[in-house]
Amino acid sequence: MACSAVAIAAAFAWPKLPDLAALTDYKPRIPLRIYSADGALIGEYGEERRSYTPIKAVPDLLKHAILAAEDDRFYQHGGVDFAGLARATALNLLGGARRQGGSTITMQVARNFYLSREKTFSRKLYEILLSLKIEKSLSKDQILEVYFNQIYLGQRAYGFTAAAQIYYGKSLPELTAGECAMLAGLPKAPSAYNPVVNPERAAQRQHYVLRRMMELGFIDAATHEKSLSEPVKLAIGKSQQSVQPLISVHAEFVAEMARQIAYEQFKDEAYTRGIKVITTVLKNDQVAAYQSLRRGVLDYERRHGYRGAEAQLDLSDVKSDQDEHLEELIDDYPDQDEIRTAIVLRAEPKLLHLYLRGGELVDISGDSLKYAAAMMAANAAPQKQLRRGSLIRVVKTAKGWAVTQPPEVEAAFVSLDPNTGAIRSLVGGFDFNRNKFNHVTQAWRQPGSSFKPFIYSAAIEKGFTPESVFDDAPLNFSASDTGSQAWSPGNYDGKYEGPMSLRTALAKSKNMVAIRLLQAIGPAYAQDYVTTRFGFDPNKNPPYLTLALGSGAVTPWQMASAYAIFANGGYRIQPYIVSEIRDEKDRVVARVDPAVAGKQADRVLDPRNVYLMNSMMQDVVRRGTAGKAMALGRSDLAGKTGTTNDYVDAWFSGYNPGLVGIAWVGHDQPKKLGSGETGGVLALPIWIGYMDKALKGVPEQNMEVPPGLVRVKTDKGTEDLVYEENIPGDSSATPATPPN
Repeated sequence: MACSAVAIAAAFAWPKLPDLAALTDYKPRIPLRIYSADGALIGEYGEERRSYTPIKAVPDLLKHAILAAEDDRFYQHGGVDFAGLARATALNLLGGARRQGGSTITMQVARNFYLSREKTFSRKLYEILLSLKIEKSLSKDQILEVYFNQIYLGQRAYGFTAAAQIYYGKSLPELTAGECAMLAGLPKAPSAYNPVVNPERAAQRQHYVLRRMMELGFIDAATHEKSLSEPVKLAIGKSQQSVQPLISVHAEFVAEMARQIAYEQFKDEAYTRGIKVITTVLKNDQVAAYQSLRRGVLDYERRHGYRGAEAQLDLSDVKSDQDEHLEELIDDYPDQDEIRTAIVLRAEPKLLHLYLRGGELVDISGDSLKYAAAMMAANAAPQKQLRRGSLIRVVKTAKGWAVTQPPEVEAAFVSLDPNTGAIRSLVGGFDFNRNKFNHVTQAWRQPGSSFKPFIYSAAIEKGFTPESVFDDAPLNFSASDTGSQAWSPGNYDGKYEGPMSLRTALAKSKNMVAIRLLQAIGPAYAQDYVTTRFGFDPNKNPPYLTLALGSGAVTPWQMASAYAIFANGGYRIQPYIVSEIRDEKDRVVARVDPAVAGKQADRVLDPRNVYLMNSMMQDVVRRGTAGKAMALGRSDLAGKTGTTNDYVDAWFSGYNPGLVGIAWVGHDQPKKLGSGETGGVLALPIWIGYMDKALKGVPEQNMEVPPGLVRVKTDKGTEDLVYEENIPGDSSATPATPPN
């Protein structure tokens, strides 16, 4: 009677079974992935972390582990293992301690794609019937392929390829037998058997799978014993469950820019289709830029004193140095990469005993405490004083652990290939997770003296030369002169040296000379020149005398584009950060074909102008405000420091013929950085730190003297390079040659 009822129910249910298009034309939800130009994964976006792998590429060891754990008769049954199902039903009716499921891999595929999780007879019947239908429509390998790529395995990982990457940081062929068994044990209960949060239960499940693999002849006894004794080495820890182990490069701002570009084209499908975006950044360049920027910012913080504890935590319930409550307390204060969060367990005059995330205990003493000494004193402000319960930040140095603090100041760095515009590195701020505002592309700041080369270039086009003399003496302008209020500009160091050449004035960053030079060529002409030649926004750089001191507004991205013109010989290139986009079948769907300097790119500067400006900016490095860059030991470096009024913004914009780098430091809400915090002190070290790595092993590239420049004697007896058509009638001229 019961069998007849089941048969009738099945007959009615079969026509109502869903269409199998989702399986026969299986398209897994693959996340959007962002890569560097040299293949490093730098970003991943999508709810499901997944990588599609065809079944023929799955190692037998992992395939056997899955079969041993879930369905060892998979290749023998027709979708439903009736013997196993009957055995599981009998055990469940007898009320055994462990509930038996009896589901085959095919049944799990049916359930995951089409059915709910409810425990009813009708749902189970549909599951059985649907499994039989699937077996009629797909081969065994096709079914296993869908299961392998679709199943949820915890940590937002879907499919075994993603799980191998997330749990172990490995590709499938790199997995050991023990690791295969651990992963194969996850489908039964991804939360309960998660090795990150439940290592003991995960190990029990792993041991069961290994035993089944041995019993089924998939591994021998020696491999079984070896796997049981292997320590579990996960790529992520309990306190870092959101970490994506394959993303080893800090390029969050780059990845976000690429994500936006992909979304503009594909909308929400960008996050599920398996789109790949290839950026122009280079892994080593990006690492160098990130590390140098953070080092420069933290050095600034150390120069400006310690602000004290970030918070005061209640440790009244903490009974020991390894109390679990400590981990709960510290969980609300994420680490910032190398800047680790710490809780003070004991504070003595010459010692701090600290708890770090994950249970690590650290002592800081001696010279490492000098930075924080004022906040360890008895008279320190109670909310800032370092005492038991204080939450602070520490960093590992070459000399051991030291107290530090999250910076209040921000910074940005961008570098590019001046011949193509390809961005080689981009760091939009100190920490993307703390502040997602991209200071490279979005921060409109005064460029200060780093804008002077554009004014000087305009003057050269007007007939002035590097040896043209201007007076470095104080200036005063009335309200009627400026159209607003009286203005008495000064040199940043307060020193005035009288008449000097433009070459010397640029090297020493003399404001008075720059203003007199702008007066000589006219602010309107200069504004038009910097707009049409270098691409600056005329509305943000109005034609007033203050333009000579960089009082307008630019972004680091714009500065990189503009300085590239000096570096590449006079051509306007367009910076870009995405080189190509590929679809889920690895077909190129979009590609950037940049206009290259000397080929398709438009020439905007006379090569003679470029050469003269380059020689003057080389003097900035060799004997001027950027002299620290000589530590790199190269003769092909040029650039200009920039410091705005009251030390609000600090810049260094520099290059060689193959690479441009722009560094900026300032506060989001503009305020004084501190007396003496110039571009040469703050921004230049960031640039040097990057260039030291990026140019290592790169041959020097010095510009050749272009035709049309001749060398003449000046009234002072010195030599000067001038445009051939501008030679004074009574001067002797000789063809220009590179200086020694």
